[in-house]
Amino acid sequence: MRLSSLLYGLYEQRLARSLAKAAVPRHVGVILDGNRRWAKQMGASASDGHQRGADKITHLLEWSQDAGVEVVTLWLLSTDNLERDPEELAPLLEIIAGAVETLADDGRWRLRHVGDMRLLPEETATRLSAAVARTVEATGLHVNVAVGYGGRHEIAEAVRSFLRSEADAGLSLDQVAQDFSVEHIAEHLYTKGQPDPDLVIRTSGEQRLGGFLLWQSAHSEFYFCEAYWPDFRRTDFLRALRDFSQRERRLGR
Repeated sequence: MRLSSLLYGLYEQRLARSLAKAAVPRHVGVILDGNRRWAKQMGASASDGHQRGADKITHLLEWSQDAGVEVVTLWLLSTDNLERDPEELAPLLEIIAGAVETLADDGRWRLRHVGDMRLLPEETATRLSAAVARTVEATGLHVNVAVGYGGRHEIAEAVRSFLRSEADAGLSLDQVAQDFSVEHIAEHLYTKGQPDPDLVIRTSGEQRLGGFLLWQSAHSEFYFCEAYWPDFRRTDFLRALRDFSQRERRLGR
């Protein structure tokens, strides 16, 4: 073992020990960014970058479960990504579907799809739905796979769903408007029934949300990591948790 690897391992262990009694986020959202730039840097294809990123997901979930996190939301494909060149989008969808199936076959995680299935090709939607269905009895970490997801789209869908439910109950528009509250939106989000994310991590150095969990992240803490997603290490994850534990959360107060 090289000295650098030994020192890195010792540092990682020290980080983990320092977090043993620290506050741990219940829900962590992760924007898995930088696959294409990693591939370009390595002289590889975009598909190679996406596959390398997909292979990293299980590690992240294991780190999260070991730390005591209860829910992880993975942003795998945005609504904007669906506008990419078909020559890149088709293999990307195949990699994503395969990654979600691998998570389902693992048996440890309980999966939920977050996004609009209607925006996805029929074959991809069918594979994702089947993978999610296979995990209903899983008792481990809850994992939201955000595929075909956009924050603005989700909020619009939540409002539309709420209005339809009220119309089905025979209420007039005036009655609906009079009693309307933020709770009505929350009840129709993709993540309904789950805690909002305490911590949102974005890799690749970009410092923006890009539409990720816009409603749910109103009081989230944000952590931006320079590493491209395929290079994201357990140490990077532990640093994010350490940073979270050291912040004073005001939650809008």
